[in-house]
Amino acid sequence: MDGSLRVGDLARATGTRVVTIRDHENAAVLLRASLSRTHYRTCDSAALARLRFIRRCRRLGFSLDQVRDLLTLSCDAEHPCADVDALAGPLRAIAGSTGGGTISDCRIIDAIAPD
Repeated sequence: MDGSLRVGDLARATGTRVVTIRDHENAAVLLRASLSRTHYRTCDSAALARLRFIRRCRRLGFSLDQVRDLLTLSCDAEHPCADVDALAGPLRAIAGSTGGGTISDCRIIDAIAPD
């Protein structure tokens, strides 16, 4: 294998349904998988990291539009942090809702935990 992953393997590695991967491709938050010579849809290891990032953002309450914006911002190391701060509303909402529970109920811990 040339370092590429079949979409089904990507789905299993991240706990994501294949149809959700296709939805993310259609929403332009994940690059479209290419078709291999054997007619499997494949992607590279960067797609694995990107999909994990997308899943963590979604668990934190970010919309796909916000995830797209975060991905765009993350590609520009010189971009001001203020733009990320402007998108951080879901994080503030989650942080405000954690009082009184236990760690097993904490959405922040759940959202940032490894897949």
